[in-house]
Amino acid sequence: MQRMSTDGRDPGAAALFDWNRAEPAPAERRLPPGGVPAEAWAAARAEDEAWLPFERAARPVEVLDETLRDGIQGVSTVNPPSAQKIELLHAMASVGVDAVNLGIPASGPRQFEDACLLAREIVSSRLPLALTAAARTTAADIEEVARVAERAGAPMVVYAFIGSSPIRHFVEGWGPDFLARSVEAAGRAAAAAGLPFCLVAEDATRAPPGMLHALFRAAVDAGAARLCLCDTTGHVTPPGVAALVAFARRELAALGAPGIELDWHGHNDRGLGLSAALWAAACGVERVHATALGVGERVGNSCLELLLDNLGRLGARAPVPRERLAAYCAVASRALAWPIPPDHPIAGALTRRT
Repeated sequence: MQRMSTDGRDPGAAALFDWNRAEPAPAERRLPPGGVPAEAWAAARAEDEAWLPFERAARPVEVLDETLRDGIQGVSTVNPPSAQKIELLHAMASVGVDAVNLGIPASGPRQFEDACLLAREIVSSRLPLALTAAARTTAADIEEVARVAERAGAPMVVYAFIGSSPIRHFVEGWGPDFLARSVEAAGRAAAAAGLPFCLVAEDATRAPPGMLHALFRAAVDAGAARLCLCDTTGHVTPPGVAALVAFARRELAALGAPGIELDWHGHNDRGLGLSAALWAAACGVERVHATALGVGERVGNSCLELLLDNLGRLGARAPVPRERLAAYCAVASRALAWPIPPDHPIAGALTRRT
């Protein structure tokens, strides 16, 4: 039975932190009565340009396709046959996706065999897709990822996830010691298997700074190569993205690990999945996650084809022809039994009608 405080409120929810309110907007960005002075608009524009240094980035923003992991976890999509998953892999490569998540091998026999098959397909067809797979922060889960990598004969990054917000800790009865031990166990198992690992901080956009500091420190101590900031409930706004990414950078630098790369993983519960992903890229994360047609748990994830299209238009990576993106959407639609909405900006039937 869920515990409640004496006043009837959920103590886990009460402890949630809102990164959207972490740093108030600069004074010149607030609208004064009667309009905005010209100098304020100039200051705002200068600040925007400083926040969007796409053309000056050291390298293109990477995109990781989560369709075959988070995408098929949605209750309204299907887990496609292996042949259609392979077709989707080739479609990913055709639009320039950098990395793919092959699922959670430890979640069942089919998931394990499919991950092996897909990994071998990437290797044998020489698809330019970096291999990743998801796992809980347990040695048993990570050993299953290692078995997939061994069968494929290819390197693979483990994305080991753990909840970071107070509401999850309250429900599960987790304490700081449990979290630290879990991350340490994940790092030890990944190192033993010779696999780099990324610590995935679920619900980071609602986690207090102190909790994130403890997780980041545990990740650094465990040898993490990457850190993934998750907007698991689609809660964050662009200012919250900026505040959280800046906090993560400061923390990693203070922990002596400025070289750890950042990922962004977002959902679309408020309709802000795409804008949050673009803002994360603008704020300097090295890799952004998304799914075909935005499918995923509840109302879905950041939409991959729209992310690629907009990153290309903003100069963050090479542009992809819209015809190729539309073909990717068609493959995903067939595989997932997910109809393309007529008003889809790239592949919808209404795109050429006025």
